[in-house]
Amino acid sequence: MELYLVGLAGFGALVLLTAWLPMVLRQLPLSLPICCVGLGAGLSALPGASDLVPHPERHLALIEHMTELVVIVSLMGAGLKIDRLVGWRSWILTWRLLGVAMPLTILALAGLASGLLGLGAAAALLLASALAPTDPVLASDVQVGPPSQGQEDETRFALTSEAGLNDGLAFPFVHLAIALTAAGGIGGFGLGAIGEWLSLSVLWKIGAGVGLGAVIGRGLGWLTFHLPHRARLSRTGDGFVALGITCLTYATVEAAHGYGFIGVFVAALALRSAHRSHDYHHTMHDYAEALERLLMMVVLVAFGATLLGGGLLASLTWRSVAFAVLALLVVRPLCGWISLIGSGREARERAVIGFFGIRGIGTIYYLAYALGHAAFEQAGLLWSTAGVTVLLSIVMHGVSVTPVLNALDRRRGGDSGAEQLDLPFDASRPLPS
Repeated sequence: MELYLVGLAGFGALVLLTAWLPMVLRQLPLSLPICCVGLGAGLSALPGASDLVPHPERHLALIEHMTELVVIVSLMGAGLKIDRLVGWRSWILTWRLLGVAMPLTILALAGLASGLLGLGAAAALLLASALAPTDPVLASDVQVGPPSQGQEDETRFALTSEAGLNDGLAFPFVHLAIALTAAGGIGGFGLGAIGEWLSLSVLWKIGAGVGLGAVIGRGLGWLTFHLPHRARLSRTGDGFVALGITCLTYATVEAAHGYGFIGVFVAALALRSAHRSHDYHHTMHDYAEALERLLMMVVLVAFGATLLGGGLLASLTWRSVAFAVLALLVVRPLCGWISLIGSGREARERAVIGFFGIRGIGTIYYLAYALGHAAFEQAGLLWSTAGVTVLLSIVMHGVSVTPVLNALDRRRGGDSGAEQLDLPFDASRPLPS
């Protein structure tokens, strides 16, 4: 059979699984990402499959752009979900996670990578920066519900808003790692280089992402909801408008040398604020969610195949496994806990927020991006360590998310969305309060 026909049949099967698996998994201690990774690993063992598996060191551009697309679609969906207006007090948990937890996580992981894995400053910083953000794609299991549904408890809101913004805010540290490599290490990184990094990679790129994202989101919100009735985009009823807004925003912000990840999320928030209660937000959100799920399955099946057939774990050592365990069970939970001290949230809630710092597709994107822009030492070790960390996160968080959040809901006196509907809980979908 022709390779094209095999690929076409495989893609069709994957689309059907995207719709079918979440229903099947409702009563099982499994998540959709776990099944996708297992499916990819199994397919990679088939005769002749090794030639089709992407290799992290040979297909950097492909991996970068595949993961980039699924992340920006996820960011649009996350922004459209959020009902809460942006504010200092109402988003205080988010600001704490971004301003305290993430820098502490990067610092701790960089020190751990240097001491445990023996990486130099640039490689250690890159690994730490790639693993610091909560992934917006795989964190959909712990995010708020659809727009205007009133499903925004503080735990899910904090994790949704953190995942929406911290991918872009980790980028300055990725750029710093690239700059350190170009400079030959810390010794060659002088005050001029620090000033350039602060002005360009921090101030300008973040500012451009926030500013352009807000302007584009508000402008497209006016076109969607406030033009004369016959010309409004919302009258089309087409959910794929969300994809157009996502791609247009990302490309515009990146062309202005800003952080497109931040731009897309901010644009989604601005678009939502243009007419907060309009039903068209549901249409766009549902389309973005379905597309995100399909793209996620494609990427995670490829990830599972790469684990075995693509040599992703070829440089794996016991130190890499120890690093992954410490990163997921000690560093992130502890840094998240510290950042929320004095926030007024009970200890159990702070522990849950800290624990569910899920690592995933964003990590793969950052590594592919950085390794495509600079020659880092021990690239194989970086891939293997990041790969096993993402794998452990998918399994550990995928198995625990339903019982942990349901227990938290019961303790607060609320019910999960599934319980309210008298249905089994779906661990592959966003968890309502």
